Amino acid sequence: MDTIKITALRHSAFYSPLLMAVCGGFLEEEGLQPKYQPAGPKPSVPDALREGRFHLAQSAVATSFQTLEQGGTSDLVHFAQINERDGFFITARKPQPGFSWSDLEGREVLVDHFFQPLAMLRYGLHKQGADYAAIRVVDAGDVAAMDRAFRDGRGDFVHQQGPAAQQLESDGIGHVVAAVGDAVGPVAFSSLCATRYWLKTDAARAFMRAFRKARQYVIEAPAEDIARREAAFFPEINPAVLTATIATYQRLGCWTLDPMISRQAYDNLLEVFLYNGGITRRHSYDACVVPPPDQD
Repeated sequence: MDTIKITALRHSAFYSPLLMAVCGGFLEEEGLQPKYQPAGPKPSVPDALREGRFHLAQSAVATSFQTLEQGGTSDLVHFAQINERDGFFITARKPQPGFSWSDLEGREVLVDHFFQPLAMLRYGLHKQGADYAAIRVVDAGDVAAMDRAFRDGRGDFVHQQGPAAQQLESDGIGHVVAAVGDAVGPVAFSSLCATRYWLKTDAARAFMRAFRKARQYVIEAPAEDIARREAAFFPEINPAVLTATIATYQRLGCWTLDPMISRQAYDNLLEVFLYNGGITRRHSYDACVVPPPDQD
């Protein structure tokens, strides 16, 4: 059985279609033994793929924009979507019945400043008629530092991916009041990427067959079953919280049966980054997106 090495820009239940491919036996059915390792500070995900340390990675289409903005060509391409909606939540210190996005104005909000979550939040606020500039935005550090800061009493709201937000709620520290995915709508959010060379291999086609089956499973299976199979990935998360997180992502429609990164989702992504000033022009879909390797 051949080994397939997979890394991830971020590790979360949000990426359950990929995690289920790793832990659900789908890759083994295709003759591939998975080795999964979330990325560290160095080397970067692109460098790790170029150096052959991993075959593919969980990433985001928007990671290609910097190269394209500089007039370069992307040797790494995105061949399948993982999520077609943002997976971050807004958690309030106190219950907020009837929450409106404008309720964030004038309040202290711990915001994830990683490039894509920040861009999505700003765009979502814009779409909902709220003013990002009116928010007392706090950069508390990485995801772990943000969580500690909110637990220690800092901020009126916090902006987090699941299951961190749901764990805060379970611990009685916060109350999830909104999903950024609802504010933004469908968009090419997270993806699978690899080198163009690897995508021509039999292993790439075998991976894709397994990934399709894993996607269908996480869309259709009870959240409890998915959480039980993924539990080893999240030893610090209460199983009931993991179940609730997965059920929420199912309801939000983050995972769709077709793994193709659609042109409409890509166009929506361009709108997000044009609004935020992250890009200066509409880059071609074909410059960074390709069909899944099992799709001729």
